[in-house]
Amino acid sequence: MTVAAATGSPVDGLLATASIVLSLLLAVWSLVSATRNRPPDRWQLIGLGVLELLLLALAVVALVAIAGGDRPGEPGAFFGYLVTLVCLPPLAAVLARMEPTRWGSAIVCAVCLVTPVVVVRLQQTWEVLGG
Repeated sequence: MTVAAATGSPVDGLLATASIVLSLLLAVWSLVSATRNRPPDRWQLIGLGVLELLLLALAVVALVAIAGGDRPGEPGAFFGYLVTLVCLPPLAAVLARMEPTRWGSAIVCAVCLVTPVVVVRLQQTWEVLGG
């Protein structure tokens, strides 16, 4: 029995929860760095990499479920959120590297605060018509 089968949706469960928790922890860490007037450090970028791996795994699980016959309630919105979700951490990493000041840490913080919202919207668009 898979995580998706237990919850009824491939985008609910352990991967989604782990990505939300990691994203929020990284947001707090980046906020502290920004308020201390520090640029993004290597560990913030590593955290973004780990977050990206979790989000890619979530995307693969969703795509496998779709290939298996499951359908999201709002396919257009679902795929839009899915693409946005996997693009956010790399975008944050590139922008943070381009801005080696406290604002780089602020960029990481902002993206890490948006990511959980996009994960929740992804879950909501799957469940509109019952999955």
